[in-house]
Amino acid sequence: MGRIGLQLRATLENITRLRAEGEDFRWYLKLKCGNCGEVSEKWQYLRLMDSAPLKGGRGSATMVQKCKLCSRENSIEILSQTIKPYNAEDSEKFKTIVEFECRGLEPVDFQPQAGFAAEGAESGTPFNDINLLEKDWNDYDEKTKESVGIYEVTHKFVKC
Repeated sequence: MGRIGLQLRATLENITRLRAEGEDFRWYLKLKCGNCGEVSEKWQYLRLMDSAPLKGGRGSATMVQKCKLCSRENSIEILSQTIKPYNAEDSEKFKTIVEFECRGLEPVDFQPQAGFAAEGAESGTPFNDINLLEKDWNDYDEKTKESVGIYEVTHKFVKC
């Protein structure tokens, strides 16, 4: 399966450096077994801080799980060096914000939730714990006396 990138697209208003914040940020995904095609019913999350051993002592991955349907052991790894911020100049364009090393598990859906952070485009004002579950977020930047927002959040997966 190889590497799969998660691309984000959003409209940013007076905001920049939208990013997943911290080792405990939860990437909520629906995953598909590459062997039988079974898709997880529930959202599953991956975090950088998590690690599970691979069968036979072949290292570790962010998540290792056995498929409920075909019993095959699959894994997926967050490639930490690929996590990138979504900036003001990226607004309304798709940009890869993270890549996953997929060994039998393929992400098929992403649900942005809490844990994002960003900064005021002009002021640098920090905005923390941004929740994108509703695909929109807005606030007010006291320094610039302007509204700030993230709107129309969409995503897609691409092979890297």
